Amino acid sequence: MPTPSTRISGIIPSGKDGWEVHFEAYTRKQAGEAITMLSVGDHDFDTPSETVEACVREVRAGHHHYTNLPGIPRLRRAMAAVSAESTGVPTTADQVLATPGGQSALFAAVTATLDPGSHAIVVAPYYATYPGTFRAVGAGFTVVETHAEDGFQPDAAAIEKAIEPNTRAILINSPNNPTGAIYTRESLEKLADICIRHDLWLLSDEVYWSITGGREHISPRALPGMEERTLVINSMSKSHGMTGWRIGWLTGPEPMISLLINLNLVTTYGLPDFVSRAATEALENRYGVDDIAARYAARRTIFLDALAGANDIVVRGSEGGMYIMLDISAVDPDCEAFAWALLDTEKIAVMPGSSFGDAASGHIRISLTQPDDILRDAAIRLKRFVGGYKRDAA
Repeated sequence: MPTPSTRISGIIPSGKDGWEVHFEAYTRKQAGEAITMLSVGDHDFDTPSETVEACVREVRAGHHHYTNLPGIPRLRRAMAAVSAESTGVPTTADQVLATPGGQSALFAAVTATLDPGSHAIVVAPYYATYPGTFRAVGAGFTVVETHAEDGFQPDAAAIEKAIEPNTRAILINSPNNPTGAIYTRESLEKLADICIRHDLWLLSDEVYWSITGGREHISPRALPGMEERTLVINSMSKSHGMTGWRIGWLTGPEPMISLLINLNLVTTYGLPDFVSRAATEALENRYGVDDIAARYAARRTIFLDALAGANDIVVRGSEGGMYIMLDISAVDPDCEAFAWALLDTEKIAVMPGSSFGDAASGHIRISLTQPDDILRDAAIRLKRFVGGYKRDAA
C-alpha cells in the first residue's frame, strides 16, 4: 500500500507502553481465570436507569437525525450549567462545545492551541492518551514530573524552566488520573501566574471534578486572568456513569469555541440526537452524580482500611478520582515486576505506575472499580503478598 502519513504512524511510537500487565490479565480473565481486575478505570456498575430510560424514550420518539454541530442548544445549556458549577465561573452555551467523549474534547483543545512544530508542557503523571494527542497534531511536548513526596502537586519552577520560545500551552489533570491527587489553590495560582506572564493556554482536564472524596475541587478557570486563557476538558463518563455513551464537552472563551465548531464540521459532524437528549436530561437532573461520588469515597475508605498495617506501602495522592496510588518502592522499586508478580501470585491486576510517566515509577495504581467486598478482599491479599514478597526477594 502507499506510505501512511508520518502524523498517523507516529501517534503511538513502537515499543512497550506499560499496559502489558492489564492486557495479559484481561486475556486470562476472558479465558476463565479468576482475575480481580483493578487495572482499568471503567465503572463496574451500569449507567443510572433514569438516563437509560430517557434514551429509550428519545429513540422511540424518533430523534434519529443530524444535530447541530456544536451540540443541540438544550444540551449546550445544560453543559454550561455544569461548567458553571464545576469551575465556579458563570458560563453560557456559546462557551461550550459538545464532543463525543472527553478524549475528543482534549483533541479539540490541543488542535485549537497548537500548530505543527509548536510546543506544550505536560504535567506528569498523566492520562495515557496525552502524548499521542500532541503527536497527532504534530506538536512537540515536554513532560514535567511531579514528586510523590509532595503529593504529586505541580512543580511550578520546573514547569517554568521547561518553557521554550514556541511553547503555547500547559496540560494538567485534577483530580488526577492516575494519582488521585487534587491540585491545591496554591499550586494552581502558581500555574496561573506562569500562564499569564508567558501568555500561554492552560488545558485543564477536569473529568473527575465531582469525585473528590469530599475535598474541594478548584478549577484554574476561576482564578484571576485565567478565564480567557483556560480550556476545560469535561465528560459525563465518570461523573454520570456514562463511559460508553461518549459524551463530553470543552469549555472556553466564546471566540475559541466558535472557531472549534469548524473542527466538529470536519470530524464528528455532530452527536447522535437521542444520546444528546438523554445526556441533557442526565445533566439537568444530576442522575448518578452524588451516588457515584459517594460510592468511590466509600470504596477508598474500605480499601485503605483493609490495607492498614502494610508498613512497606505508602499512600500517595489518592484524594479524588477512582484510583489509589501506592508507593511500593520499599518492596520493589521495579513496579512493573511487582505488578507481574502480584498478577501471577494473587491473581490481582493493577497498573504499574511507570505506565503514566517517570513520576509514578515505584508505584502501582489501584482502580476502585469493583464492589466493596472484592476491594476489601483484594486489599487483604495485597497486604499478604507484600508480607511475603521481601522474604522471597531476600
